[in-house]
Amino acid sequence: MFKRYLTAMLAAVTLTGVGAARAADISGAGATFPAPVYAKWAETYRAQTQNRLNYQAIGSGGGIRQITAGTVDFGATDKPLKPDDLAAGGFAMFPTVIGGVVPVVNLPGVKSGEVKLTGALTADIFRGVLKNWNDPLIARYNPGVTLPNLPITVVHRSDGSGTTFLFTSYLSMKAPRWASEVGANDAVKWPTGLGGKGNDGVAAYVKQTPGAIGYVEYAYAKQNGLTYTLLQNKAGKYVAPAAANFSAAAANANWGKAPGFYLLLLDQPGAEAWPITGATFILVRNRQEDAAKGREVLAFFDWAYRNGDAAAGQLDYLPMPAAVKDMVRKSWAKVVGPDGKPVYR
Repeated sequence: MFKRYLTAMLAAVTLTGVGAARAADISGAGATFPAPVYAKWAETYRAQTQNRLNYQAIGSGGGIRQITAGTVDFGATDKPLKPDDLAAGGFAMFPTVIGGVVPVVNLPGVKSGEVKLTGALTADIFRGVLKNWNDPLIARYNPGVTLPNLPITVVHRSDGSGTTFLFTSYLSMKAPRWASEVGANDAVKWPTGLGGKGNDGVAAYVKQTPGAIGYVEYAYAKQNGLTYTLLQNKAGKYVAPAAANFSAAAANANWGKAPGFYLLLLDQPGAEAWPITGATFILVRNRQEDAAKGREVLAFFDWAYRNGDAAAGQLDYLPMPAAVKDMVRKSWAKVVGPDGKPVYR
């Protein structure tokens, strides 16, 4: 199923030659985190409206660059832009769905949910301080688990990535050495490991490399059959990645007091909260040179808000609450055409 959605997306991306484009076609680029759900939405939207979305899953950094250069109608990023950056770029930003970033491993004989990690322990693994899976420090947190005598192979993103931003921001919150030596960003200087492009690239490397550990959005872990770890949350509980636990992390989100919808959902309180939870965002220009294109972009996401929750849930994303969708719709009034009037009402 997951491969079919990505195939549908890639097919849409390639149909951009002479005669393929129509007035209602829109283009976007960016985050791989939400790519499965955007592909499914686009497939259903086209079936219902005949309007096509061409989306390039190139990473959040690429999405920000392309919307800045004006080569796409919208950008997609898991790294939200702060209000000052939105103002400087002339952008409006809004969230679409919520998901979770998940540590995944390839450990022969070990099943999902058997290995427990803390934030600090994960940081030491990704810093390259811990080099073997049967290291006594890892074993201390995992009594009763037979950890293989395998070297640890770290797998990280090679491209500018909002998934990396969320993951490294979380590690910076939990491990001072990580914060001072590596930091939090959509691209960092990794102390060790192999780089994979996109969530799918990281998933592929982990799946084919015994002893590997990486981080991906949960939909990629589930659809690729990857082994996920438990992670200790702020309440001290070891929890599994699941939509209900992403929902628990999002329960205290106050979007109404988030200027420009800038909000991080990392290390939230709650016994069931998954600690690396995050929303993914769309960037559009406040002033649209082509009002019809701007109208169609917002029409697509309005349609997704109204019709896309079931598909999002099936792919293990958490839809935005109805009240947040209403706030987003009101915010679209500032997206205007050349005449200064809102492009979508």
